[in-house]
Amino acid sequence: MERIITVFGSSKPKPGEEEYETAYQLGKILGKNGYNVCTGGYQGIMDAVSKGASEMGSKAIGVTVNIFNAKASSYIHEEIRCSSLFERIEKLVELGDAYIILRGGTGTLVELSIVWEMFNKYLMNEKPIACHGKMWKDIVQIIDERMKFENRNQGFIFLTENIEECAEYIIRNI
Repeated sequence: MERIITVFGSSKPKPGEEEYETAYQLGKILGKNGYNVCTGGYQGIMDAVSKGASEMGSKAIGVTVNIFNAKASSYIHEEIRCSSLFERIEKLVELGDAYIILRGGTGTLVELSIVWEMFNKYLMNEKPIACHGKMWKDIVQIIDERMKFENRNQGFIFLTENIEECAEYIIRNI
């Protein structure tokens, strides 16, 4: 059975920049281990992950949305076009057998929040989820403290600043 790892992250990093190269390494690790990747299908982290996975012989799926005038990554093998941002996020979540959240802005935060809420409300089975980077550590800890206060489940998310450790966690737990 082919497994798909959905990766969320910023569209801003460019080749040669640390965030892009980290995402590229992640794509290579996942591809080398036989996992396909799914991203938002555009540039930045999405392009880097798709490039890395493609170079290792894995499939890269891009879920795009008609509202952006952006160029799709040339490394995707399959483009799924959506008509709204909400449909796009729903498709990205639906396709993932696991999730990796790299650095990003409000869009990436929304994507993380939706996956987390789906787990929290038992709207889907829990799947492995890892956040890479210091920025997520503070956010996840604050929300987990609130979940504890509300007597809800915590600890859904693996946190790391090491991309190899991030990939290993997903591979081990998928």
